[in-house]
Amino acid sequence: MIEDKNPQRTPLSELGEFKLIEHLTSHFKINHKSTVKGIGDDAAVLSYGKKQIVVSTDLLVEGVHFDLSYVPLKHLGYKAVMVNLSDIYAMNAMATQITVSVAVSNRFPLEALEELYSGITTAAKYYNIDVIGGDTTSSTSGLIISITAIGEVDKGNEVLRSGAQPNDLLVVTGDIGGAYMGLQILEREKEVFKVNPNSQPDLSMYNYIVERQLKPEARKDIVELLKQLEVKPTSMIDISDGLSSEVIHLCKQSKVGVDVYENKIPLDPQVISTCEEFNIDSTTIALNGGEDYELLMTISQKDYPKIKGNPNLTVIGYITEEANGMHLVTRAEQKIPIIAKGWNALKDQS
Repeated sequence: MIEDKNPQRTPLSELGEFKLIEHLTSHFKINHKSTVKGIGDDAAVLSYGKKQIVVSTDLLVEGVHFDLSYVPLKHLGYKAVMVNLSDIYAMNAMATQITVSVAVSNRFPLEALEELYSGITTAAKYYNIDVIGGDTTSSTSGLIISITAIGEVDKGNEVLRSGAQPNDLLVVTGDIGGAYMGLQILEREKEVFKVNPNSQPDLSMYNYIVERQLKPEARKDIVELLKQLEVKPTSMIDISDGLSSEVIHLCKQSKVGVDVYENKIPLDPQVISTCEEFNIDSTTIALNGGEDYELLMTISQKDYPKIKGNPNLTVIGYITEEANGMHLVTRAEQKIPIIAKGWNALKDQS
């Protein structure tokens, strides 16, 4: 039998992150009653008595997720924690512990790691999180950070991506698009610096959006607010990869459709003005930007009076039957299919 010297090789970029996860993990079966929810949500849910334990992990790789030419190490440590806590809060849970693992090359001195860990320490203190372990090792390719976050939620209060129902309202916290535009500012200033290393950027006009990129805040306050308002979302996800991607995740997991209204999407004035400066459509940025770490949720219409007028929560859409599909309703009242064009960590990787 002649051996095939050129076996078929599928580039990971063809799948993207979520299809890759689905492809690699579809054969895993749940064998323990304590596993309430495994792969496929913001976090796994484990049941131990009256409390559910919620677990999530994320990996940040230099050159893929961050650029140390403009990301201070202290900010990076803080952001690495936020990325993970956000997944816990997206389950309607409260984060309690994290583990931190770091792989680092020999170009980093001790003082650099002290800066990184000072950001982690600040985040843990501010969010009342215990750092309970981790690992350190060497790396031949820069800095890699892996954090696992653990949280808890009362049994029955966890919120998955799969609970949205037709006639529910689609709600987003805060405003979106800022983190992406902050990244554009930082990338632009990096290019200016390459041309003229003596130039010192003035970012004072862009403070809000640069901070959204370098120092995002996980929305622990929203979990507390929803409890006070006595509102339990029917589904929820955090906005890490772009609004369009997260809307699609919710709809596919819940087997529903959606109409998202362009004129309802909350945008900060600084996002709008910076989009104009870059000649970019602000709606496109809101849909596809990512890294805002706001929460996207669906709520029953009966709960609308409880959230009406709350400055932290904006109704941006309406859940429909699955057959109706997923659409953006433009300001001109045209319906455009929603397509995921958000962040893909595997794009252009060889």
